Amino acid sequence: MITVLVVEPQPLQRFGFRVLLESTHDAEIVGEAENGAEAVRWTTELHPDVVLMNIRMPGVDGIETIRRIVAAGGRSRILVLTFDVDRYALDALRAGAGGFLLKDTRPEELLAGIRAVAAGDTVIAPALTRRLLDAFADRVDDDLCGPVRQDPRLSSLTDREREILVAIGHGLTNGEIAQRFTLSESTVKTHVGRVLAKIGARDRVQAVILAYDLRLTRPV
Repeated sequence: MITVLVVEPQPLQRFGFRVLLESTHDAEIVGEAENGAEAVRWTTELHPDVVLMNIRMPGVDGIETIRRIVAAGGRSRILVLTFDVDRYALDALRAGAGGFLLKDTRPEELLAGIRAVAAGDTVIAPALTRRLLDAFADRVDDDLCGPVRQDPRLSSLTDREREILVAIGHGLTNGEIAQRFTLSESTVKTHVGRVLAKIGARDRVQAVILAYDLRLTRPV
């Protein structure tokens, strides 16, 4: 059973999530919080598998809430909800969020996202990934066009693994990477796992951010 802490300042939204999760057999709400301070406290006490949270909250904001939850070192994964991908998205992912979905996501997709995040996967649809990358591009300056930054993490990658990292940075799925490099998807999955381990990334989202930070990937 997947345990979920819902962090949402709006009572109607909390009620909607409660109804949705009560309709499924493999997930349950173990707590509800109205703000960031409550979210940190309940996460520490309840150790939910997934923290389903609104990025915009009164008091301690969503970004700082994510930082505090991650810093506590627990096993809880964070799935962020918002009405749009904006300047908060990148900060949330940098802070350690495991996924990002829009609030108008269909119920079945939200449940699938909760299950995926609980399993340690990243939840960002390809279309959302592109919008996220565009939001990131809006926040960088001409320095992004300079030479690739040297980083010890890159030296540990093979040439193929570096190509895979660049492809991940472009938001490609495993299937698209397999097609680009004429590889099987199982081989790509193995490469992706090795890349994430070598660069110390928790998921593909952090790999995308690293690719941009090191100038391996540039906005198009």
